[in-house]
Amino acid sequence: MSVFKYEKDADGIVTVTMDMTGPVNAMNEEYRTAMDETLQRLEAESDLTGVVIASAKKVFFAGGDLNDLLAAKPGDEAAFMAEGERVKSGLRRLEHLPVPVVAAINGAALGGGFELALACNHRIALNDRSVQLGLPEVSLGLLPGGGGVVRMVNLLGLEKALPYLLEGTRIDPATALEAGLVQELVESRDALEPAAKAWIRAQQGNPDAALQPWDRKGFRIPGGNAASPHLAQLITVAPAMLRKKTRGLLPAPEVILDCAVEALRLDFDTAQRVESRGLTYLAMTPVAKNMISTFFFAMNRVNRGGSRPEGVPPQQVKKLGVLGAGMMGQGIAYVAAMAGMQVVLKDISEDAANRGKAYSERLLEKRVQRGKLTEDKKQAILDLILPTAKNDDLAGCDLIVEAVFENMGLKHQMTRELEGQLAPGGVWGSNTSTLPITQLAEASANPANFIGIHFFSPVDKMPLVEIICGAETSDETLAKAYDFAKQIRKTPIVVNDSLGFFTSRTFGTYLDEGVRMVSEGLHPVQIENMGKAIGMPVGPLAVYDEVSLELTRKAQETWAEMGVLDKFSDGTVTRAVINTMVGEHGRGGRHHGGGFYNYAEDGSKTIWPGLYELYYQSGVAVPEADMRDRLLFRQVIEALRCLETGVLRTVDDGNIGSIMGIGAPPWTGGLIQFVNTYGLERFAARCAELAERYGERFAAPAIVQQKLSAGELFE
Repeated sequence: MSVFKYEKDADGIVTVTMDMTGPVNAMNEEYRTAMDETLQRLEAESDLTGVVIASAKKVFFAGGDLNDLLAAKPGDEAAFMAEGERVKSGLRRLEHLPVPVVAAINGAALGGGFELALACNHRIALNDRSVQLGLPEVSLGLLPGGGGVVRMVNLLGLEKALPYLLEGTRIDPATALEAGLVQELVESRDALEPAAKAWIRAQQGNPDAALQPWDRKGFRIPGGNAASPHLAQLITVAPAMLRKKTRGLLPAPEVILDCAVEALRLDFDTAQRVESRGLTYLAMTPVAKNMISTFFFAMNRVNRGGSRPEGVPPQQVKKLGVLGAGMMGQGIAYVAAMAGMQVVLKDISEDAANRGKAYSERLLEKRVQRGKLTEDKKQAILDLILPTAKNDDLAGCDLIVEAVFENMGLKHQMTRELEGQLAPGGVWGSNTSTLPITQLAEASANPANFIGIHFFSPVDKMPLVEIICGAETSDETLAKAYDFAKQIRKTPIVVNDSLGFFTSRTFGTYLDEGVRMVSEGLHPVQIENMGKAIGMPVGPLAVYDEVSLELTRKAQETWAEMGVLDKFSDGTVTRAVINTMVGEHGRGGRHHGGGFYNYAEDGSKTIWPGLYELYYQSGVAVPEADMRDRLLFRQVIEALRCLETGVLRTVDDGNIGSIMGIGAPPWTGGLIQFVNTYGLERFAARCAELAERYGERFAAPAIVQQKLSAGELFE
């Protein structure tokens, strides 16, 4: 009982304060034992009038123990489900106590924590931004298996419950109050327990106060059951709509929908068993293993500073210089100003710099219109951005980020002209997406203070920053860049120097393989559909149009001058297609009037007819399974090569970087994690098949066999 403090007051109200071993309360074996013992004691009380469930931690309850879920494997289904049913039995016993039970929610209650709160008759939450409520299990490939699906449907009805269940929406206390998910808010932690006890005292003589809505006689689910005409129609079309969204690659949303619909058809306890079976099934899937490994464990390690040098004190950028007010520079200026930094946005003319600042004004105005920002706050943020063409305005910058065109000579010129404006100990960062940092740093008077800081477009929406260390980059410089990324609320990964680094180099293989398929005579629409079939946001040809065929052609000219044109793989085939498209037909990409696609004024797009005339051959056929694997395995193989050669410092950075930077399919858990659950031996065999059919670019890197021989996974 040491982890659940049990206190009974003179009015017969028992306060159970959860204070489990470790930093948070979690739904593990310690919890199950403590809850069983607590319930036995509560059920034996003779003069009990109410129960308050509270927490001694900053977080109310953190939910299920994901280590247990990660360890579950096929063959463990019966034991896994039995433990889940044990948790549910405890929550039902809590609901069946003959007195009202109140959840005093002092901190985040997500997943199992919110399920515990839902099993209480009344929920009071601290009205603080640190308090988040919701059921985010779907984002980990799971479902709320502690009764969350069934209780939410019974509490809100199917239509209102589904967004919380299928999207894993997290809400603040005020939103929860409006939605009916909590019944009361307090403004201080000290007020929680008194408010809970006051509510219990006010319910004396009210027999319904101790009954959950679904346990009351005559209860009807809000919005109707499965037979109501409106819901019958929704139930009919929802699976197809969901399938279109998930492409059949994410089983959790489909299982959640099934359990939610069954909650309309079955009695409460039977629906709970269906929910338990759903969680048991999902917990055994490779998708859940991948998503838990990366989106929870790896993300936590990265966000806790796993790639930040140890022993370097925290640093803060107060004045930032941004060179180039184009698409990337204006986005960097916006996110920095939003973080409270003074920003100097420099371009070749003041007009160009002002146009860059106008981008921030447009974004801020949208926030004002949505009620997320006041006019005064908008102006205060804009006042932080100084648009200029004067070099001297950069004087005293802690960090200057160069975001000019991808040309080695131009970037060298910027460094030589403006590096002297940095404050003592200031850092120079290049927002290059491909050019080696060590070579860029050759123009620097202090290469130890030179680093790559690669943003993704659009900067205000993309959550990742790829930090690249050159041969001489110091730990202090890396720490400053890392802390800057956190300061602007981005997730940083750290990689070593290479042409294209990790993200651009790896993502380039997806584009390259798509173009190779075009050159082989395959149907462009089929190629695009196979890209989407593996879970990529869009097909490789559509992405190439956005990236710009013209930009690729110019970049390849730069690489040729540097002598690194085909450093990692033979690009002859793709280069021939690009040169034909751009050089002979003027198809430079979306922003050059069209590329692989034609673009209409209404925003729609269709494959450029000339592509069929140039390349399509109706008699050419490749198995769709091979097409899918070619598009996925090229990326996975390149990620493994980056790990093997030390471009990637950690597996975590590879997985997080591939998901957040280049849109790798979430079901994989990242390009390297994918191999762990696919199976290393099976992966090597499939690589051999693809290499035999399509070329040596599919040969498995040696690191795969090394891990196999050592009996290890990529961790």
